[in-house]
Amino acid sequence: MKQKALLLFAICGVMISIATSCSKNNDFTVTGTVSGADGQMMYLENVGVSSVETLDSVRLSANGKFKFAKPRPDSPEFYRLRLNNQLIHFAVDSTETVSLVADAGTFAISYSVDGSENSKAIKRVTLAQLDANQAMTKLRKEHEGKQITDEEYTNGINEIAQAYKEVALEYIYSAPMSTAAYFALFQQIDGMLFFNIYDRTDSKAFGAVATSYDHYYPNTARAKHLHNLALQSLKVTRAQREINLDHANVQIVNYLDITLPDVKGTVVKLSDIAEGKVVLVNFTAYQTEWSPALNLELGELYTQYHSRGLEIYQVSLDADRHMWQNAAVNLPWYTVIDPESVYSQIAGLYNVRQLPALFLLDRKGDLNKRVEDLEKLEADIKALL
Repeated sequence: MKQKALLLFAICGVMISIATSCSKNNDFTVTGTVSGADGQMMYLENVGVSSVETLDSVRLSANGKFKFAKPRPDSPEFYRLRLNNQLIHFAVDSTETVSLVADAGTFAISYSVDGSENSKAIKRVTLAQLDANQAMTKLRKEHEGKQITDEEYTNGINEIAQAYKEVALEYIYSAPMSTAAYFALFQQIDGMLFFNIYDRTDSKAFGAVATSYDHYYPNTARAKHLHNLALQSLKVTRAQREINLDHANVQIVNYLDITLPDVKGTVVKLSDIAEGKVVLVNFTAYQTEWSPALNLELGELYTQYHSRGLEIYQVSLDADRHMWQNAAVNLPWYTVIDPESVYSQIAGLYNVRQLPALFLLDRKGDLNKRVEDLEKLEADIKALL
């Protein structure tokens, strides 16, 4: 009887050991050291397709050592460490151990990573994206200071985007199934994607990654997201055709017309309201922190000058249509939404690279100017009225 009890105890012990081992084998681990962060909180976050979820946190000690262990994802997934709003992005596709070493002062840019080749690639993409944003900030200041022309500004933007794409495309075409390729595809500059799904060339990049994810990770949220974007891109780019205008009756217009639905779903055409009016065209996003203050300022201008011929045509690039409707329903001017959101072709045609963006049309229907200084907006409107 005693021997049976001992045998049963031994079997249970083995089973517990196996269960514990299986549990550990189903985890991925993030470990490392952050120097100069004594007493500071660091967070582990999961970056989903449409949301970010905090998974864990740790208060760093003087030695800076940390360790997180979490269940492995069912398919490749993205995570990040957050320290004082500085971010380190990495990817996990199995039960690997990702090791990171960083300094609190340069947390997001000077870290080292081991245990994940994809995460090393993501670091390189991240640095290219940060370089692009720094270059964009410098270029914008030069343009605002009238140090460069509009043409030089536009060319500079294209050069900055191209420099990033050269890095990104190395991963997108060499390993389109990788997390690095996916990550590279969705990086942004000034809130706009480097890769535009409505551009013929960029559409191929979306197609390459989408095809690979369909094959390797079918029915996952990211594969479905990519698949839908690629189909949308293909539909639009196939509809784009070269037009022969040699024998066409061409009517010259002085601004790019916009036709979009308002909060009631009624299509409002910019050209229909612009005749004989001074029109302020505003590309915006209601979900931003600055939107209420901007609308308050526009409201004061509209109240004062609408009777003298001022109209406002406000284009929302918000992704959340319901939120936009609730925010815009009581505004007195024309409010429309572009369903293409941050992928807006219209915003691209107006060369919108950051929000808010404002343009003034005069009573003749000419695009008078791009508003660079909100403090001078009222004077610009009065001059046209």
